[in-house]
Amino acid sequence: MSSLLSQLTRLHEEGHRLDLPDMLSDASFADATRTAEAAVLIAVTDQANPGVILTQRPTTMRDHPGQVAFPGGKLDAGEDAVAAALREAEEELALDRQHVQLVGTTDQYQTGTGFNITPMLGVIPPDLPLVAEAREVESWFEAPLSLLMDPRNWTKHSVHWRGADRQYLEMDYQGYRIWGVTAAILFNLSRRLAWMEQIDG
Repeated sequence: MSSLLSQLTRLHEEGHRLDLPDMLSDASFADATRTAEAAVLIAVTDQANPGVILTQRPTTMRDHPGQVAFPGGKLDAGEDAVAAALREAEEELALDRQHVQLVGTTDQYQTGTGFNITPMLGVIPPDLPLVAEAREVESWFEAPLSLLMDPRNWTKHSVHWRGADRQYLEMDYQGYRIWGVTAAILFNLSRRLAWMEQIDG
């Protein structure tokens, strides 16, 4: 087991023992007429300065067009969240599941568009020859884990949506706008891992 995998596994186990209030969710905005189970892979690269693999969705996509996302999607019949996240990463980025060392699931996130997302945290080797599948991924990039796990780097915004004020987080990284569901999942994970406390500690 690599030192990063060991560290993330320990922090994941410790963090998920805690009862953390006010985890981010769009459950109050969820479309009850359209619900589906989905899973995403939070792939962390195993190197001195770990990164997280993120994708840019094509503007032609039905759901969350043009947004930054994790590799992932809906569960197929008979799949669990682990199988779906790994399959989607293979389909979207040619990320061979044999390269993924799983840490575990983190807090589910319910979106306003009707998806119940289970994020799967895993560690992958650095510099894999990832290839974007053009129909599902416009481009992909790697953002530093320490940047994403630092709550001070997120800007809070509010927008009036579906008759109520919706709070959301946002960050710009090298021209990519990371916000909405992806930002919320990362922010929730940062609370579970307390990653910056390890660095600043």
